Amino acid sequence: MLVIALDTSTPAVTAGLVALGAATDSAAASVQALSERVTVNPRAHGELLTPHLLDVLTEAGHGLGDADAIVVGAGPGPFTGLRAGMVTAAGLGHALDKPVYPVCSLDGIAASCAVDGPLLVATDARRNEVYWSIHDAGERLTGPAVARPEDVAERLAEFGVRSAAGEKASLFDVPSSATVSPSAEGLVRATAPAVLADDEPEPLVPLYLRRPDAQEPTAPKPVTVGRERR
Repeated sequence: MLVIALDTSTPAVTAGLVALGAATDSAAASVQALSERVTVNPRAHGELLTPHLLDVLTEAGHGLGDADAIVVGAGPGPFTGLRAGMVTAAGLGHALDKPVYPVCSLDGIAASCAVDGPLLVATDARRNEVYWSIHDAGERLTGPAVARPEDVAERLAEFGVRSAAGEKASLFDVPSSATVSPSAEGLVRATAPAVLADDEPEPLVPLYLRRPDAQEPTAPKPVTVGRERR
């Protein structure tokens, strides 16, 4: 089956078309990216995502209607960027009448890494914090969560973390993977069992993990008017 994969949870704008084959008794599901576009530009998720997808489909020799499902990174990530990917995926799913599967973007990064033992995934949460999770053998052991890097570092020995991935991996005293953002193949690999089983997708709810900086305006303060002079 053919799966469209989208992610805008990091500064990377990612779109891909992935061939997904069913698992057998002797082998895991086969996942192969047929075409992929990735541009690192944190200010252009909305402008680049759809052109990237159309380029991907053209390169792979397919149309939008050939896709059997859509997988989209649900974060955690910044508000504006993350919404661009999820709204695009929701719109495509509605227009094409295809299921849309949200997947934790940190799971997508972990699934892109060929490492042994527990893996820390850490991406930029701004405010001197990171989004993080720990994975092992295809399973998420903890997270996703948001915290200061020094607080995350204190948890690494608890899980026996041997390596790190993601754009903030270098902050930690373990070997770093070159994988800094979710790949199309990793996103599909992370949700392959649900897609292959044609499960009902989870709701498209973004993983913001914290409230936005913007606040709703409050009522204006009353203005005290002095006595009128005669």
